[in-house]
Amino acid sequence: MDPEARDLLVTAILYCVPLLALAAATGAGAADLLVGAATTSITPDKPVALCGQFHTRISRAVDNPLTATALAIESRDGAKSLDQAVLVSCDLSCIWGTTQQQLAERLKTRLPDLDTAKLVLNATHTHTAPVLIEGQYDIPKEGVMQPAEYMEFLLDRLSDVVAKAWESRKPGGVSWALGHAVVGYNRRAAYENGTSRMYGNTDTPDFRSIEGYEDHSVDMLFFWDAEPKPIAIAINLACTSQEVEGRSTINADFWHDVREAVHKRYSPEVCVLGWTSPAGDQSPHLLYNKAAEERMRAKRGLTRMQEIARRILRTVDDVFEIAKGDIRTAPPLVHRVQTLELPVRKVTPQEHAAAKARYEQLAAKPERTSPEHMHMRRAQRVVERFEQQEANAVYAMELHVVRLGDVAIATNPFELYLDYGVQIKARSRAVQTFLIQLACATAQYLPTERAVRGGHYSAEAVDNTCGPEGGKVLVNRTVEAINALWPGDAK
Repeated sequence: MDPEARDLLVTAILYCVPLLALAAATGAGAADLLVGAATTSITPDKPVALCGQFHTRISRAVDNPLTATALAIESRDGAKSLDQAVLVSCDLSCIWGTTQQQLAERLKTRLPDLDTAKLVLNATHTHTAPVLIEGQYDIPKEGVMQPAEYMEFLLDRLSDVVAKAWESRKPGGVSWALGHAVVGYNRRAAYENGTSRMYGNTDTPDFRSIEGYEDHSVDMLFFWDAEPKPIAIAINLACTSQEVEGRSTINADFWHDVREAVHKRYSPEVCVLGWTSPAGDQSPHLLYNKAAEERMRAKRGLTRMQEIARRILRTVDDVFEIAKGDIRTAPPLVHRVQTLELPVRKVTPQEHAAAKARYEQLAAKPERTSPEHMHMRRAQRVVERFEQQEANAVYAMELHVVRLGDVAIATNPFELYLDYGVQIKARSRAVQTFLIQLACATAQYLPTERAVRGGHYSAEAVDNTCGPEGGKVLVNRTVEAINALWPGDAK
């Protein structure tokens, strides 16, 4: 063989072998991407109990609608379906595992060509949405929609919106972009004595620092029709939607204002999915600089939620033309689902004794306020966990990992502290990694070691199904699952 022919052969081998390895490892190949999206109202038509505080709140009015937005994507080679995913963003405080399971059962007969194992529900974590399970709060029986009744209403609406998105899918494309917007802030103040407090005072002499990191990146996925016009935008940021969390009205929080801004700028037909990345220690509330921030907001004549929407829209605008110029119509789509077994956080004998004493103190009261009822239930949960923790040593978590072109999407059911999300993103082989918390189920906060040492709400045993040990397993297994879709070392 002459030297030129040999060089060509070597080049071909070096180029093709990695591609063949990728196809073998991921099952991915060139195929058409089908996209469908739809939005529906999940706003109750009666007063409901609202989830997210220690006291019972009954909704008095509707500030703005709660919505569920479904995105259906499928990779097809002719008539053959290669893989698929349906992602549904809901203006709810949480997603219970039973909600996702019941919806999947309904869809099996309604949409026989949909693999319901590839269904993902996530909550935006608004604190002004209905309670979903019985017994969580003391709820009046008269004049209020009960959780079981709302659940039936919700499942009907979710079934319809998924069906609409799935049945509307057509050849389209996807693009991805990264922007930045200051929305979430770390909400734990750390003090000289080593303790921390959720929303703690920062104007005291013993205040030393904000406990953890903040991430102001905004990951965006744009889905397009054949023209191309935008069909849907998924916006992924590290902040829960709880700016107006204390109200007694139905409110989708800042995601409503984001949707309104996107619809006004681009089209009312664009579906907006709110995806919260790990943000267990984040919120839109300010711990310091409050006067300066409020002065600027007032000068602009905006509400706090409109200000957040303004920031998010600016980053969408900033990347829109870049995204439109890089649309992929045949990206690899691979969706894998697995169960992770995470060690639960053990309740110590000291925590058990304190919880038992607290429960007995509250149970002995002839009348209890709404917050006392909640605290008694919390203490009871700690007692029960201590008695059962040797038999229930692991928490089974449903993990979804999706490869879409150069992008990875991974889910978890926790209010996961930001540091774990940073670890996953830093170790991911994907060019861009989207993380969605409060997905498929709900499993409480998952704090860092530093937070556990600092204590207080969100970092105590009663607030944690799993602790830092479980967080380490979650990170490692999620990274393994993502990186299995990108053989090799380079991004």
